[in-house]
Amino acid sequence: MADPDGFDFQTGESGASATFPMQCSALRKNGYVLLKGHPCKIVEMSTSKTGKHGHAKVTTTQNSPQFQNGCLGKYEDMCPSTHNMDVPSIKRTEYQLLNIADDYMTLMSDNGDIREDLRVPENEVGKEIMGKFQASEEFYVSVMSAMGEECAIGTKTMGNK
Repeated sequence: MADPDGFDFQTGESGASATFPMQCSALRKNGYVLLKGHPCKIVEMSTSKTGKHGHAKVTTTQNSPQFQNGCLGKYEDMCPSTHNMDVPSIKRTEYQLLNIADDYMTLMSDNGDIREDLRVPENEVGKEIMGKFQASEEFYVSVMSAMGEECAIGTKTMGNK
């Protein structure tokens, strides 16, 4: 039922931003940054000494977005250590795998909600999921989400949640 004052409070958004700024010097290996609008994992980092212009430079090497099946390779970015870079808000969720049909997984959350909108990834994790499913194992699928994109990143056996 609509609010009589004309306000619609039906959305479930928390209002949290998809990204937040972080100083380059605070970034760490295995963390995430934004690359061309996609969340990417930092695989290497190095910091140069302060130069004649007064700033140390942080060089990061990022893997291509984990959320896309196509691989973009590795990219390098350099930023003054005192400047900010956008960091995506990352969320991990565990789902029980119920079924796979037409390369889409049927997943159940802890509260019993069912979702069927996540495709089996075309990588080693996807091969692991398919192998365990074909062997009739019961397991959880770890799903990472950031900026409206989601992907399966691993599996856990039922007893080790």
